[in-house]
Amino acid sequence: MTEVAFLLNGAPVRVPVTDPTQTVLDWLREARGLTGTKEGCNEGDCGACTVMVTGPDGTPQALNACILFLPQIHGRALRTVEGVGTDAAPHPVQRAMVEHHGSQCGFCTPGFVMSMVTAHATGARDHDDQLAGNLCRCTGYAPILRAAEAAADAPVPDWVAQDRAALATLEAQATDLHMPESADALAALLDAHPDATLIAGATDVGLWVTKGMASLDPVIFLSRIADLRGVSVTDTEIRIGATTTLAALRRAIAPLHPSFAELIRRYGSEQVRNAATVGGNIANGSPIGDSPPALIALGATLHLRRGDARRALPLEAFFLEYGKQDLAPGEFVEAVSVPRQRDRLRCYKISKRFDQDISAVCGCFNITVTDGMVTAARIAFGGMAGTPKRAASVESALTGQPWSEASIDAAAQAFAQDFTPLDDMRASARYRLESARNLLRRYWFEDQGTRVSVLEVAP
Repeated sequence: MTEVAFLLNGAPVRVPVTDPTQTVLDWLREARGLTGTKEGCNEGDCGACTVMVTGPDGTPQALNACILFLPQIHGRALRTVEGVGTDAAPHPVQRAMVEHHGSQCGFCTPGFVMSMVTAHATGARDHDDQLAGNLCRCTGYAPILRAAEAAADAPVPDWVAQDRAALATLEAQATDLHMPESADALAALLDAHPDATLIAGATDVGLWVTKGMASLDPVIFLSRIADLRGVSVTDTEIRIGATTTLAALRRAIAPLHPSFAELIRRYGSEQVRNAATVGGNIANGSPIGDSPPALIALGATLHLRRGDARRALPLEAFFLEYGKQDLAPGEFVEAVSVPRQRDRLRCYKISKRFDQDISAVCGCFNITVTDGMVTAARIAFGGMAGTPKRAASVESALTGQPWSEASIDAAAQAFAQDFTPLDDMRASARYRLESARNLLRRYWFEDQGTRVSVLEVAP
């Protein structure tokens, strides 16, 4: 029997799996009648389907059930809005939502509640960030935020600790599904099934199923591979495992490169950052993926594996052309590493909305200045070409020149040699090219201590 085992609102369940890409949202509503979890966008944008998932490490996370597949919660604890409180003893968040009139039409309310319940369990107080992935069609954000603040100091319900304890005894041994538990096992499995679709966070693959109606077979789930996950920092290197989530990377990178951490905050919602992985963001090869420009600017090396063979290449060399990466059949991203360095990185994301939007332009600058002269420059952009790409001509124009406004103005003209951007729904080619020039100028002004507006919003 192919099945998955997990805790559902505190009770252990074993669920037969006939379709490994059945979403948690569909299973909750159709198989269990738990209709508090709503379908809004069905693509991970609106948050109406938010659930709380606690993994083996005991950390609760808010996730979008609409792009979360059932096998991804194997060995975990799942809580829906029906399982956080009762009429007689509501969760502090639920009580605060009533007292502060946080519910209007009510459709989005369960998702808001679950995001707030998760933040309450973890002690998070950045309510604007925690709720950025939950959209209210009635524009009722102010009372919802007041409710989150009012509930923040209330005791955490006992069931949060009970879920952690129950996970330790949950019988969640390997199933017939392709769910390897080590990188070695993945390498062997992928060698046997080189055409398999790898599923880590599913923030992109999920849409292939929910929007594209794709039938994926075979699939390999990476969520149980511990040795592909995590960030290790030494005196010389930062190594990031392929299945490290963006949320985890943000926490690890913030003390070292805070501008990169801020860029990650704007990737998407808390729900998306909790699911999306660094390796997935790279391997997807999108020209507007936000992590490659920052990593390229830091001088990243990509580590690939096929069977027992490994190879490494500069990250920028991985992206060959639009939709094509240097990845052989049966090969997978194992890690990405960047050298330890003094922080000179600045990342700028321009989008039509400040939060939770796709970049029109993402520019990352890492310029080394010694005794008033530019001695090295790494500048990378997303949204300016068919792949994430370095601005080699601009780098060359800067290197060896005085670190001055005149040098910046002269080098900025070289962007036209590096990029021929497109006109599309997010921005015009002219706007993109002028933005790139202005972002270089912004980098210089900020380096001189001049205050610059933090809002970058495309018209």
